[in-house]
Amino acid sequence: MVSFPPRGGTSSVEPALADPQPNGDPVPLIRQYLRIAFRWRYVILGAVAACALLGIVITLLMTPKYTAYTTVEISREADKVTSFQGVQSDASIADQEFYQTQYGLLRSRSLSERVATQLRVVDDPKFFEKMRFASKSPIFQTVNGRYPAAGHKDRLRIAGEILLKNLSVDPTRLSRLVDIGFTSPNPELSAQVANAWADNFIQINQERKIQATSYGRNLLQRQLALQKERLDESQRQLVGYASDQQIINLPTSSGNGTTSERSIVADNLAALNTALTQATTDRIQAEAKYQQVGRAGASAEALRNQAINSLRQRRAELAADYQRLMVQFEPGYPAAKAIQSQIDQLDRSIAREEGRVSGSLQAEYREARERESALQAKVDQLKASYLDLRRRSIQYNIYQQEVDTNRALYDGLLQRFKEIGVAGGVGVNNVSVVDPADVPQSPSSPRLMVNLIVSILAGICIGGALAFALEQMDEAIADPVEVERRLGLPLLGTVPKVSADMTPRDALLDRKSELVDAYLAVQTNLAFTTEHGVPRTFAVTSTRPAEGKSTTALALATTLVRGHRKVILVDGDMRSPSIHHLGGVDHNRGLSNFLAGDDNISTLTFEMSDLGFTAMSAGPIPPNAAELLTGTRLSVLFERLLETYDHVVVDSPPVMGLADAPLIASRVEGVIYAVESHGIRSSLVKTALARLSSANARIIGGVLTKFEARKAHYGYGYEYGYGYGRDSKAKA
Repeated sequence: MVSFPPRGGTSSVEPALADPQPNGDPVPLIRQYLRIAFRWRYVILGAVAACALLGIVITLLMTPKYTAYTTVEISREADKVTSFQGVQSDASIADQEFYQTQYGLLRSRSLSERVATQLRVVDDPKFFEKMRFASKSPIFQTVNGRYPAAGHKDRLRIAGEILLKNLSVDPTRLSRLVDIGFTSPNPELSAQVANAWADNFIQINQERKIQATSYGRNLLQRQLALQKERLDESQRQLVGYASDQQIINLPTSSGNGTTSERSIVADNLAALNTALTQATTDRIQAEAKYQQVGRAGASAEALRNQAINSLRQRRAELAADYQRLMVQFEPGYPAAKAIQSQIDQLDRSIAREEGRVSGSLQAEYREARERESALQAKVDQLKASYLDLRRRSIQYNIYQQEVDTNRALYDGLLQRFKEIGVAGGVGVNNVSVVDPADVPQSPSSPRLMVNLIVSILAGICIGGALAFALEQMDEAIADPVEVERRLGLPLLGTVPKVSADMTPRDALLDRKSELVDAYLAVQTNLAFTTEHGVPRTFAVTSTRPAEGKSTTALALATTLVRGHRKVILVDGDMRSPSIHHLGGVDHNRGLSNFLAGDDNISTLTFEMSDLGFTAMSAGPIPPNAAELLTGTRLSVLFERLLETYDHVVVDSPPVMGLADAPLIASRVEGVIYAVESHGIRSSLVKTALARLSSANARIIGGVLTKFEARKAHYGYGYEYGYGYGRDSKAKA
């Protein structure tokens, strides 16, 4: 069931994100865009056609240009003939940064000016003419067909900019190949510039490395001289300090081939300490030997002495002989006494020899002890000297470390200098030409098909933008659903537009016409607006004239009569009356007469027999219709008419600019608002509805008049019921 706004106001409906369909569901955006494109299709087609034509014209007027490409390979690392490293470091650790640097060098200004100089285009007027460069500067004013020499520098800069502007550097993805392209109106010039660009890039790359090596060599040479001075100064400082402190060091060689220095005091101390150790050992041995002397003949030296051993052996022999004699003779026997005398003499000799050995051991012990004491004293003296030398050698070692450091730096720089000297004469390069540029046989631009496609796409975009802008600016009510969405009015029905060869009255007389079916639907919806069905008094109005309000009032009166109701149609438009024309009478008597005080209603009406109801014309046009409507006479008229008729239908004047419609609307039970499809702005309708609401009028709903389904946003469902079962013959 249709809901209606309360009396004295209109309903407020929030706009949806997408236009709703007739069944209330939101329309998909794609369908909405297609609807906009279909509605403004001629605008879009016109924009596409204009852009396509413009693209063709521009393409035909463009000068053909030729592009030549040279393919080069840029290696990450240069091929090195020697094992020496270059002084110049890598551009970056990351390969991407390295290659981006190379691409930037290919687009450098210095390279472009070098190419321009090599190809001799700086002073060539034909080059600037080919490249379509025109300037009124004095440096481009030819004298005897040549440019002045004064502007050579500026022309070189401009020529380089021209070359850069027409240059393209296109790296091949996931490879080390780069395409260097140049575009110009002359194919030979394009090939020459592309090849020259690659060759000069290789030359600059080599020169930059050579310059870097030369710069490094000069820098190392200066550093070598400076380091040599530092080394000499540190050595003089070391020698001077050693002389002042009497520090004498002797060079020594280690096992790894290096040479170091050792002080004499340390060597002497080491030697004396070794001698002291040996002397101590000798003293201990001599002391042990001496202590054994106390036992006569028991010393080891005495036992090892050959003379003593010979004497003892002789004594033993004599003692053996003496014992043999004692077996036969007495001790006084002369032979025995002689042997005893020899034995005594041998004992005295052995005692003397042992005494001599003992004295020798004592002397040896005493000498060893004195020698140990002397060496100990000398070692103690050298220890003190060595400690003093260590104290004085602290600063000496500092100077020595400085000398060693300076010598190491000097040797490293000297070695680096020699390596650069060898590597500097070997040319290395990491850029090579893969495919030189050939003279192009066909122009690279303009391309008609590409330009045409681009023009068509641009036309579609421009046309779409225009269509969208026109759609946004269009405030016309194009669909029945917009009556409620935009205006907040319940839709009572949609009335199709009557063909030009048929009047609304003729259409109403044909009960099979689409107009009759449409207003029957409106009447059906009116039956649900009040508790007693169709309002007994209602007015039909619109925003402005010629929107179909008079036709709507006439049609509703006709459909109500056909529903066996007694109806009177009152022409309330006393400024521009129209009902009397439908009845074929004049408007000498009518509504204005009653409002002026004439109570004879029967003389103010006339019958419309063909349509079956009674009508009241507007009457004579008063000086001010609003003054007649402000009184109570209009309400009295409705009360008296309702005594005779079931329904009073008022054809009200339009709302905008007039006070008549709000005055009439406030006296009737409800107002039916006629809205012309595709003909009135929704903002004007909202303003008119606001005026009616301020007059405390009850707006029952809206009727969309003059509707054409083919112009609707959603052209389905509206004309099906009106055209179903009819053909052209039936309509005829």
